[in-house]
Amino acid sequence: MDKRKYLNPITAAKLANISLKARLAVEGYLIGQHKSPYHGFSVEFSEHRAYGSGDEVRHIDWKLFGKTDRYYVKRFEEETNLRSYILLDTSLSMNFGNQSITKLEYGSFLCSALSYLMLKQRDSVGLVQFDKEINQFLPSRATRSHLNQIMESLENIIPGDNTHIRPILDHMAERIKKRGLIILISDLFDDPKDVIKGLSHFKHNKQEVIVFHILDRNEFEFDFNKRTKFKDMETGKTITTDPWHIQTSYKEKIKLFQKNYKLGCRKQKIDYVPLYTDQSLDIALNEYLKKRKRTV
Repeated sequence: MDKRKYLNPITAAKLANISLKARLAVEGYLIGQHKSPYHGFSVEFSEHRAYGSGDEVRHIDWKLFGKTDRYYVKRFEEETNLRSYILLDTSLSMNFGNQSITKLEYGSFLCSALSYLMLKQRDSVGLVQFDKEINQFLPSRATRSHLNQIMESLENIIPGDNTHIRPILDHMAERIKKRGLIILISDLFDDPKDVIKGLSHFKHNKQEVIVFHILDRNEFEFDFNKRTKFKDMETGKTITTDPWHIQTSYKEKIKLFQKNYKLGCRKQKIDYVPLYTDQSLDIALNEYLKKRKRTV
């Protein structure tokens, strides 16, 4: 079986179980790598204690022995290499999509694959689901049972309410104090200036940030060729029009919308990664590993 095909979200969508999707996608991704990106646990020195029977000689601190003429061994504490949080937008606008996959389904798939890869890396990962408020918070951990919790949460995901990103970012920046990696997965249908200000709080805390901007091609290409009724998925407002009347203006505004995010993120030294729902997940997994290499 060629597992690399499961990096394609359309192919993976045919699988019912999100844990299986994530595992096959990540294993398929790793097949395409020339060398394994995996690293073991990092260790941090904790304290000295007297050498005793059964202790390994390699842990003796010989410099301290030279000063005290006594044998001491170093105690270490295992730590995860990187502490991460994934913030997943579950608002109503994320439920937009084509017949194959919605933005929310793509975002959930991306979230599950990233979580699977992170825990394989011995990194810890937490999950926050939000719309205009936080609907679920799973703290950052690095255990197999925690991965099961994340997968179960994503398996039962449903679209929520309207989007209001800034308060969520402000709240989480106050809540997450330890340095690490913050990943935002969203269609970013909110005021770009507000969202960038919220993201800047994480940078102020010296955290690394990746923004995965989830896009559906119909939203950006506006490929409609007959009189159409358009409905705002969050406000419920509708408009019926011939697409060519508004196509040029719409495309200009949507390009400006994306440009504002791109430039705003660049100023804050935040990685901005646009992803269409028909694109392979290896783009996103590569971005995570590049950021991880610079952070750990």
